[in-house]
Amino acid sequence: MMFCNLSRREWGRALGLGIANGVALSIIMVAMIKLGASPLPKPLGLAFAETVTGRTLPLPVGLLFHLAYVTFWSMAFVVFFREALTLFNALLLALVLWIGVLVVFFPIVGWGLFGLAVGPKLIVGALVPHLLFGLFLWGLAHAIFPSLEREAASGSAKQ
Repeated sequence: MMFCNLSRREWGRALGLGIANGVALSIIMVAMIKLGASPLPKPLGLAFAETVTGRTLPLPVGLLFHLAYVTFWSMAFVVFFREALTLFNALLLALVLWIGVLVVFFPIVGWGLFGLAVGPKLIVGALVPHLLFGLFLWGLAHAIFPSLEREAASGSAKQ
């Protein structure tokens, strides 16, 4: 893993990847909460935004926090793994971010370490969207950066 210099076009593609990933995950997250299928008391982005501002906020503000977070990490994936946008690397990032949520964000918003102040279901409740993040990240990366697959294939064929 090393920092890769991206062209302007690649930066734009990475931004598009991040926004697409964030929007897709937000749609799923909101649907799961509306259906009562999520063990989280509210979207984590909204809980974090409310904690930071110290006031009750509407859902779109939380979704913007979530979109910014997902976009940042999606772009970081491209910057650091530009030459290896693999499923393994995407899932590795997703698992690191999941652990960060459990030990940093859940305590910040008052849900306790691992979310145990709310209940143990939050552990799995946070894992599933992070696994989806990794899968979407990998799939979108290969859709948006298809030349990498051709470069990798031609590079391995030359060796």
